[in-house]
Amino acid sequence: MTHHTGSDQAGESQAFTDSAMFDRTFDEGMALVEETARYLDGKGREESRDLPRKAAMLYAGESMRVTTRLMQAASWLLVQRAVHDGEMDADDARQDRYRLGSREICLGACSEDTSDLPEKLRELLERSDSLYRRIARLDEFLFGELQAAPAPAVHAQQDALAQAFGIS
Repeated sequence: MTHHTGSDQAGESQAFTDSAMFDRTFDEGMALVEETARYLDGKGREESRDLPRKAAMLYAGESMRVTTRLMQAASWLLVQRAVHDGEMDADDARQDRYRLGSREICLGACSEDTSDLPEKLRELLERSDSLYRRIARLDEFLFGELQAAPAPAVHAQQDALAQAFGIS
C-alpha cells in the first residue's frame, strides 16, 4: 500500500467523506451498532441464559468480539465525520490513536464451532466482520498501512475468562 503525503491524504479523505459511499457506510455502521446493542441487552441476554456452559463462554467471547468491532468501526466513522464537518483537522485524524484499532481481535476468527450460538449473534458477527474489513481497507487506502503493534495476549485473556467461569 502506498503511503500518501499529508495533502494527498487530506484531499482523498475529504473526497471520501463527501461521497455517498461514506454516507451509506456511516449509516450502516451506526444502525448496526444500535441493532447489536438492542440484541445483546435484550433477546441475546435471554438466549445466552439457555446455553450450555461451554457455549455460554463462547457467546461471551464472541459478543465481546462483535462489540469491539463495532466500537472501533463507529469511532473511525465518527472521526471521519468530524473531519468532514470541520470539527477535526485531517492531519490529526491520521494519527495512530484515531486509526482503526484492535485488528487482532476484530479480524480474528473463532477457532471453535459457533453453530451452537444463537442465529442472530452469528449474523451480527458476520455483518460486523464485513463492516470492519471494509473500513480497514478504507483506512489503509486513505492513510497507509498501520504499523503493526505488539499483539496482545488474546489467547491468555480467553484462557483467564475460561478459568474464571470454570470452563476448560
